[in-house]
Amino acid sequence: MSADRRFGLTVIAFVGSVFSPWYGWSGRGQPENHCAVNVALYGPGCARWAMTERGRKAVHRNTASLSIGPSALSWEGDELVIQLDEITAPVPPMPRMPRPVRGEVRLRPRAMNTRAFTLDEAGSHVWHPLAPRADVSVNLVEPGLSWSGEGYLDHNRGNEPLEQAFEHWDWSRVHLSSDSAVLYDLMRRDGSAVSLAMRFGPDAVPEPFEPPSIVRLPNTGWGMKRFTRSEPGGMAGVTETWEDTPFYSRSALTTRLLNDDAHGVHESLSLGRLRSPIVRTMLPFRMPRSLR
Repeated sequence: MSADRRFGLTVIAFVGSVFSPWYGWSGRGQPENHCAVNVALYGPGCARWAMTERGRKAVHRNTASLSIGPSALSWEGDELVIQLDEITAPVPPMPRMPRPVRGEVRLRPRAMNTRAFTLDEAGSHVWHPLAPRADVSVNLVEPGLSWSGEGYLDHNRGNEPLEQAFEHWDWSRVHLSSDSAVLYDLMRRDGSAVSLAMRFGPDAVPEPFEPPSIVRLPNTGWGMKRFTRSEPGGMAGVTETWEDTPFYSRSALTTRLLNDDAHGVHESLSLGRLRSPIVRTMLPFRMPRSLR
């Protein structure tokens, strides 16, 4: 998110894209044949969304870099450098005509966290908040846009579809005055629930804390329920909904945690909706697959 909170950017590199209809139809046996770089840019006059799936011939990776088609991520010293070269999907409210997203993003973690967390009893789904707080610079040629701000870097891995283990989750990360906090509330398909509340100091070492009360956020345009947590007296709310789809939402959030008013990012994911055959038939329009 930019320092003035006018712009937001999310970049996700998928190896075995969890939301890919093509991966699901293939039987999920070859993750490297279903890779994508998802780019979501938010802000006045510059909204872009791209997620083109590519096969194994377009994928190259080692311990320090990953390239998927024309886009690439690589570590240069202590900076993660992301070279973007993607074409948008013409899905409302994004531009109707495909447009390019090209440029460079640099993310410099203030510290790195070495601890990962399992999200299910079997250990099939693992979440690793690598850099709870990072400095970010964005320089895009298309659209012409440059800004700097703060960001976050994490990694998820699993050996089964998300919708096989979970029904719903709400996730948020916020930056406090000097620390960061991440909240994870998950409902599993077996009916059990898990709540993670982690505070990260300047050294990025995770420290669990008692999560405050649940607060209901406004439903999305698609009628999805959203929840977060906030301390008494806090004004938890959505300042802007960036992403509004039948099964997923991403929003700019305000809340109060650990005696601090905070701004951050909130996500809600309904795996029950993702399992719907109707939703599955909609995904190829948003996530096309390249033949190259």
